[in-house]
Amino acid sequence: MYNETYSISQVAQMTGMTLKVVRRFVASGELKTTKINNCYAVSKEDFDSFKEYIENGAHEKRVQEVADSFKQSSPAASSDDTENGGSSVNWADIQRFWDHPNKSKMTYVDLFCGAGGLSKGLEMSGLEGVCGLDWFNEACMTYNRNFSHPFVNGDIKTPENKKLFYDTVRNQLNGRHLDIVAGGFPCQGFSMAGNRIVDDPRNSLYKELIEIVKELQPDFVLCENVKGLRTMLGGLVEKKIIADFKEIGYEMNVTTLCAADYYTPQKRERVIFIGNRKGLTNYHPKPMLLPQDYVTTGQAIGDLIDHPVDPGFNHVPTVHREDMAKRILETPEGASLYKGYSDAWKKCPWDAPSCTIKENHGGVNLHPKLPRVLTAREMARLQSFPDDFIFEGPKNKQLVQIGNAVPPLLGKAIGLAIRYSNGDLPKD
Repeated sequence: MYNETYSISQVAQMTGMTLKVVRRFVASGELKTTKINNCYAVSKEDFDSFKEYIENGAHEKRVQEVADSFKQSSPAASSDDTENGGSSVNWADIQRFWDHPNKSKMTYVDLFCGAGGLSKGLEMSGLEGVCGLDWFNEACMTYNRNFSHPFVNGDIKTPENKKLFYDTVRNQLNGRHLDIVAGGFPCQGFSMAGNRIVDDPRNSLYKELIEIVKELQPDFVLCENVKGLRTMLGGLVEKKIIADFKEIGYEMNVTTLCAADYYTPQKRERVIFIGNRKGLTNYHPKPMLLPQDYVTTGQAIGDLIDHPVDPGFNHVPTVHREDMAKRILETPEGASLYKGYSDAWKKCPWDAPSCTIKENHGGVNLHPKLPRVLTAREMARLQSFPDDFIFEGPKNKQLVQIGNAVPPLLGKAIGLAIRYSNGDLPKD
């Protein structure tokens, strides 16, 4: 018997919603779908249930319930703590340690680590890597190529992968202490450009980080995420994260850092949580550069303009159609090739730090001088990866890894600040 189904577009048309709103309901699980020939389909029965759900106001009630639960579990905000989730910011001047940090005995693990941008930065700060974890196969290949410590490739939510991770960490430590658990937990549900449904299941993955912290009991916790997290529910999401870590013994401080302040040729902002269970002051790295001293796009990639094609160096320029190349050349710096796009196909400025580097469904950044998009190596340079850091996998997978990474020089600055907090660097 034939079962009537509707496409996402048809649901949007029948409800008067935009495609973006319908997809949010799919992501949150409020609109049930099935996959037919790799496309989402909604049965008539599920559509009728969804329509009744909306008409009865159940969605608004659900959002309010989530908001109320965040308020109940979050500390009350005072008049002077709304900027940083109830926490103050303490700045460590790391300039004198920057060029040649000594080797530290402090150890770290990196969860949701991707290709290892944060890991590389922590390593550059003198810290010792113990283990990385992510589910992305090509990122695993890249991580294994560029680091000597092991990598666990798999979904952190499965008991077998979690056990493998714990066993690997303890074997690597061999009785030593773990100092830092770092986690750039997936943030699609928090992104200012992505799905902002509060109870999107992806938003709860930071709880997996909390579970691992409870098990491994490091001295410090380092969490990084997109800037948009700070505005979720008027700051209540941030406050709940701080409260959740406090419940397991970690006092957190949080602020937003700009990578350009730490010699990265890119104005990329990330929200950084640092916490410890030792009663120490949590320090964030004091900005090292004034805006007029920022490293520019031209300084970072200018020498690659005449560089030959080199797959082993991740430098394979895209050859566009003649009309496309002409449009790229005519696109002003700081503007996008396509109207309606704020980030994808955006042209980097030559005499200023790059706009945010990202791989956005094929829409990568435009070269400021040449009629093409950036190569993987040029993107890696703008992310502050050293040239000997080589990315594995096909070109499109390399771009995803680079676009999702934490700039290593930002990670280096954070690592030095944590070492400073722990007394591993002199305060005089």
